[in-house]
Amino acid sequence: MARYTDAVCRLCRREGMKLFLKGSKCFSDKCPVEKRNFAPGQHGKDRKAKIVGYGLQLREKQKAKRIYFTLEGQFRNYFEKAAKSRGVTGAKLLEQLERRLDNVVYRLGFAQSRRQARQLVRHGHVAVDGKKVNIPSYQVSAGQEISIRENSRKLAVLELAKEYASHGTTPTWLEVDRDNYKAKVLSLPKREDIQLPVNEQLIVELYSK
Repeated sequence: MARYTDAVCRLCRREGMKLFLKGSKCFSDKCPVEKRNFAPGQHGKDRKAKIVGYGLQLREKQKAKRIYFTLEGQFRNYFEKAAKSRGVTGAKLLEQLERRLDNVVYRLGFAQSRRQARQLVRHGHVAVDGKKVNIPSYQVSAGQEISIRENSRKLAVLELAKEYASHGTTPTWLEVDRDNYKAKVLSLPKREDIQLPVNEQLIVELYSK
């Protein structure tokens, strides 16, 4: 299975902003974006060309893809499905990304990062409506219950995640009981519920060429 295995902090530096890919490290003085806020590589400090047109659209797409840890083909599939559905294409694209099970586990505060949430799901620690689901891209629906399986609730990463959860708030479309490691999907996420530094219209323009 193809996956990104290099240092994720390079991705934040490339985009010139925090994408919160490393959990608690992103809130500490050790964050590379705070220490070296320029693109990685030998010429990172020197190349500060103004980005316009296609370059701007590409950077927005790369930013969204890296935030949710999806591959290029998978991201394009999300866009094509969003383009065929009713509603605003950009909003539908972000809705699909937010409904990924690994993202929901992260949003609920059960993991410090989406990559850690992905690992929890892949290792079979997460259940949907009482049934084990080990597919990170699984799309949750309104009314479903998300929980950490009984035998997995003593994992050290879950205790660490509780501290990290204090840095953010649970989205309004989710209801969580962190003490019992359970949550419920109240509704599908709307664009105003998705707090991301992403301009989805530029992504739509990129794929519409």
